[in-house]
Amino acid sequence: MKTAIVGISGAVGQEFLKVLQERDFPTDELVLFGSERSAGRKYAFRGKEITVKLLQHNDDFKDIDIAFTSAGAGVSREFADTITKFGTVMIDNSKAFRMDPDVPLVVPECNAADALDHPRNIIANPNCTTIMMVVALRPIEKLSHIKRIHVASYQSASGAGAQAMAELEQQYRDIAEGKEVTVEKFAYQLAYNVIPQIDVFTPSGYTLEEEKMFNETRKILHSDVRCSAMCVRISALRSHSEAVWVETERPLGVDEVKAALAQAPGVILQDDPSTQTYPMPLFTSGKDAIYVGRVRKDSADDNGVTFWLSGDQIRKGAALNAVQIAEYLLEH
Repeated sequence: MKTAIVGISGAVGQEFLKVLQERDFPTDELVLFGSERSAGRKYAFRGKEITVKLLQHNDDFKDIDIAFTSAGAGVSREFADTITKFGTVMIDNSKAFRMDPDVPLVVPECNAADALDHPRNIIANPNCTTIMMVVALRPIEKLSHIKRIHVASYQSASGAGAQAMAELEQQYRDIAEGKEVTVEKFAYQLAYNVIPQIDVFTPSGYTLEEEKMFNETRKILHSDVRCSAMCVRISALRSHSEAVWVETERPLGVDEVKAALAQAPGVILQDDPSTQTYPMPLFTSGKDAIYVGRVRKDSADDNGVTFWLSGDQIRKGAALNAVQIAEYLLEH
């Protein structure tokens, strides 16, 4: 078994290293690939140092079974044929192939079996906000078909990568020291602020991130559900949160929904208003599960339920989900 990580120097690439090691992923050899900037660097894995190879159009993937790619959509599109031509399964963390009809889009808690049919040897990892939401939606969908979703996301700096996290930390230092605030990764200062835009605007008035949540949710759940999203960047460093409203075909009781969530794979119900117990990014950072709380009836919809969730965007929203896909492939 031979495994590769493409885009090792980024936040998700580094998380791949951690997750593979923590879960004792069954690989005999790990190969790391990066750009000219990161080629030659060394990273530790299972007590050994691995030197990063330059990603090139050559035969470096000939003996690699699974490649985790997280170097951006442009790199994924350019190198997909190079990576897969010898039979390597490419589990891609970018938006490049998510909506391609011949590429499965997989969240193992929801549609793991879709990963087995990958005619192009590519499996797509969904958008982080979609992953987190559908893990919580799946147990509700089993109770009654979900017709509509309204969701407001509260997305941390980590969603824009390691440099964005560093910029947020630098902004707080700049403010504390009375210096001019560094603004490069975001359109505006993020420290002490929220920015109601993630990704570019489309002609619909929604951003691309918001449209991803509509389209990807339907593909993952094999559903005609309609999702209206408002995606917002907040000044948390790591872990995203979401406020979700769902309308189902039949009315669902709060206890019924809580029981389904409590038993669902990948979900931890953290819901006790009497003790002010609910999920927050401060505590979900570094955790594998999606934490759900504030479950209640929607006061504006007789068939509606609303809840709050939080989860680590870099783990379950990216690296962990991809590794779980690979584990499923190996098991089956």
